[in-house]
Amino acid sequence: MIAKKKADKVVLAYSGGLDTSVILPWLKETYGYQVIAFAAELGQGDELQGIKKKAMATGAVKCVVKDLRQEFVEDYIWPMLKSGAVYENGYLLGTSIARPLIAKYQVDVAKQFGATAVSHGATGKGNDQVRFELTYMALAPELKIIAPWKDPNFKLTSREAAVDYAKKHHIPIEQSKKKIYSRDRNLWHISHEGADLENPANEPKDEMLVLSRPISKTPNKAEYVEIGFEQGTPVKLNGKKIDGVKLIETLNAIGGVHGVGVADLVENRLVGMKSRGVYETPGGTILTTAHKALEMLCLDRETSHYKQQVALKYAELVYYGQWFCTLRESLDVFINATQKNVSGSVRLKLFKGRATLAGVTSPKSLYNPHLASFTMGAEYNSTDATGFIRLFGLPMKVAGIVNRQTTSMKRGKK
Repeated sequence: MIAKKKADKVVLAYSGGLDTSVILPWLKETYGYQVIAFAAELGQGDELQGIKKKAMATGAVKCVVKDLRQEFVEDYIWPMLKSGAVYENGYLLGTSIARPLIAKYQVDVAKQFGATAVSHGATGKGNDQVRFELTYMALAPELKIIAPWKDPNFKLTSREAAVDYAKKHHIPIEQSKKKIYSRDRNLWHISHEGADLENPANEPKDEMLVLSRPISKTPNKAEYVEIGFEQGTPVKLNGKKIDGVKLIETLNAIGGVHGVGVADLVENRLVGMKSRGVYETPGGTILTTAHKALEMLCLDRETSHYKQQVALKYAELVYYGQWFCTLRESLDVFINATQKNVSGSVRLKLFKGRATLAGVTSPKSLYNPHLASFTMGAEYNSTDATGFIRLFGLPMKVAGIVNRQTTSMKRGKK
C-alpha cells in the first residue's frame, strides 16, 4: 500500500481580521495545505484575544502567537524616529514599519516547523503585499509565496464578498457590510481605509476614531508633557525613566484625549495608484515633534539639511518594504552618528489636536544666546559680514551686470 503524501505546510500571517479569517480555511480547502497561523503581538489592544481558539476552529493545525512589542519599538520604531522619516509630509508609517518584523518571524516559524510556503492576506492593490514579499525574498528566498488575493482561484474580489464567505463558513468576524473599514493597529498607530473614505469628498466620521477624541470633544485646557532623549532615543516622560513600550502607550492615551495626531491623507501607493486613509498616531506625533525640535537645537546646519534628504529616502524605503536592504542598514550608520549629541528635554503643549513646542533644553545645544541676541558683542564682529556678503553674492552681482548690459544693447538696437 502506497502511503499518502503528507500535505505541505504553509505559515499564514494571521491577524484574525476579515481577510486572514477567510484566507485560512480557503488555503486548506483549495490546496489542502496544513495551515500554521502566526500572529504578532504589536500592541493592537484586545484584537488577539481568543485568536488561537479562532484559528484552530477555522482549520489551522497550529497557531503561534509571539509578543514582539519590545523588539518592534527598539529595533524598528526608534531607528525610524531617529531618521525623521515621514512619508509624503503626513504619514508616520505605522503599518509600513510593522510588516517587515511580522514577516521576519513568519519566516522563522516556517523554518521551525518545516513549512515550504508563507502566505499573507494583503490585496493585489496594496502596499503590504510588497512589504511582506520583499521580506520573504530577502530572508528566505527558498520559500514559496502564496498570495490568495492574486490567485486566480480566489474568487473573493471584494471585502463584501469576504463577509459573505465568512458567514457561509461560520467564521466569526467583527466586520459587516455596514461596518467594513479596513483597519490596521499596533503600538504606533491605527489606520482606517475603505468604505466611505474611498471618496475623498467625504469627511471622516467622528465615530470612526479609535485612539483619539474628535476635536469637538477634547478638553478646553491644554496639557503639557516633557520628553527626555538620550542620543536621539526617548527615555523619559515628565522627568521619569520609562521603557519604550510603556512610553508610547502612555503618550497614545494622553495625546488621544487631546485629539493629537489624526491625519487624513491621499497618498501615492507604491503600486501606482492614489489611496485615501485616515491615520491616528497620537504618541508617534508627540515623539516625532519632540525629536525634530531637539535636533534643531543640537545639529549643525549642514548635517541638519543633509539629514532632511536622508529622511525622505528612509521614508520611501520603509513605505516600499525595503527594510532588509543594504541601503537602509547603511543609512542607519549615518543616522546614528548624527544622534550622538541629540540629548535633552522637550516640552510640548497638547491642545485641540495639536502638539506644539513649549520649550527645549540640551547639554549639547549649539544655540548660543549671546550670538543669537540682537545686541552686538565681542563674540561677533558685524563688519566680517561685509566681506562675506560681497564674496557670497559675487556670482549674482556678475550675472546682474551681464544681464543689464544685454538689456541695454537690446534697447539700443530698437
